[in-house]
Amino acid sequence: MKLEKRKLLANKTIKISGSKSISNRLLILNHLFAHFKIHNLSNSQDTELLKKALESESDILDIHHAGTAMRFLTSYLSIKEGKTTILTGSERMKQRPIKDLVTALKSLGAEIEYMENEGFPPLKITGKKIVKNSVSINAKVSSQFITSLMLIGAKLENGIRINLEGKITSRPYLEMTREILTELGIECEISDTLISVKNFSNKGENLATEHFTVESDWSSASYFYSLAAIGRETIVLQKFLSDSIQGDSVLQNIFWKYFGINTISESGEHKISLLPNYNYEKPSEIVLDLNDSPDIAQTICVTATAMQIPFHLTGLATLKVKETDRLEALKNELFKIGCVTEITEDEIKSTKFFTPDETILIKTYNDHRMAMSFAPFALVKEINIENPEVVEKSYPQFWEDFSLVTE
Repeated sequence: MKLEKRKLLANKTIKISGSKSISNRLLILNHLFAHFKIHNLSNSQDTELLKKALESESDILDIHHAGTAMRFLTSYLSIKEGKTTILTGSERMKQRPIKDLVTALKSLGAEIEYMENEGFPPLKITGKKIVKNSVSINAKVSSQFITSLMLIGAKLENGIRINLEGKITSRPYLEMTREILTELGIECEISDTLISVKNFSNKGENLATEHFTVESDWSSASYFYSLAAIGRETIVLQKFLSDSIQGDSVLQNIFWKYFGINTISESGEHKISLLPNYNYEKPSEIVLDLNDSPDIAQTICVTATAMQIPFHLTGLATLKVKETDRLEALKNELFKIGCVTEITEDEIKSTKFFTPDETILIKTYNDHRMAMSFAPFALVKEINIENPEVVEKSYPQFWEDFSLVTE
């Protein structure tokens, strides 16, 4: 897809679909307890795939690139008594490790087999009644592994106690899970070393709410923050809450501090305005630990490169096991737009900016965030995005919305 050099239009309004992270958690809980309606569900491909898998009667479930679905379904299927399911995905999914979660579930008594390579999908899962309630897991590897265990905890006869080993990665995602469970009336507590979820299913009670409205997705909002920062015009986003439970809502503070974009919230209408500070002065460097919100790293790197602001981002270890090795991909593609970087296992640092080539082709590596995070660079220079359809994974109408705010 060719994106000719664009201009940002002022005061355009965009309505973004519900959060994928919240939607996927609610879908699992709804199938465990089936007592509430979900409103403003994400229209992302990942959520559609999870919804379809949960409703399927098939013995083979293929969730393609949907990593969240793979992780959440692994725990969910392990407690579906008497049902044996093959859980598989794309070739990239078969390279994404799942051993820590499987080991934790097996220690609880789950019956799971690796069908190809040890520690990786596809999995053969035979659902059983699980009565053990104490499990240990490496807290550094993936918050989705831990959330997967939390989601089934209230359905287990004795609840679940998850002992966390090491520093927690992406803690806001665990807090998000706790908030959702609490809103539904399920008791959950989190400390630095322990998470406990109490059994709910034997109480004979209804959940605390019959309706749950999903707030819009802050990860998706990040691309419009990037546009506002580079283009220096106001953008209005609908269905956002100022007191969000999403970890990526931290971008409000990041974009104010480093890029001069103020977030004005109108809580009554659930909308926010991204307002450029016209007295903004560029910082000498952006230094951030994104351990709690790694999904916005790509957006920050591209925005900083477009604005020629040196950056040093750490806490990015989980990016190596996403849809692609995002650190390596970022290094390769940032070079094409004029930024030399150094990467380690968990950080990326700019070392030099230069004038890029006339023809820029951005590879997306089957990664939706690569396509969307690089798109705002079209405000600086014409670029070409390879495989633009990858945005369907999380934000199917991204290119339509991008065209609404630019010309």
